[in-house]
Amino acid sequence: MKVQKGSVVKAAAGRDDGGYFVVTGVQNGFCFIADGKSRRLDSPKRKNIKHLRFTNSMIDLNDITDKKLRTLLKEFSAAE
Repeated sequence: MKVQKGSVVKAAAGRDDGGYFVVTGVQNGFCFIADGKSRRLDSPKRKNIKHLRFTNSMIDLNDITDKKLRTLLKEFSAAE
């Protein structure tokens, strides 16, 4: 799957293993991910693409706040 800004991903390694995040940027084999709580949109975490599992969902990041992002990602963790 092609990595795009706005893709919903699940972390598969590290201290945030099992959590859902949204991709805010891509650079040289790394994604910048945010969840609106521990990782805000203004300071995303840099994570290796190999440590992420991609879903088929996308989130429009235009005019989104951290609170809106948290509520959108909460639906993914509740669906498990």
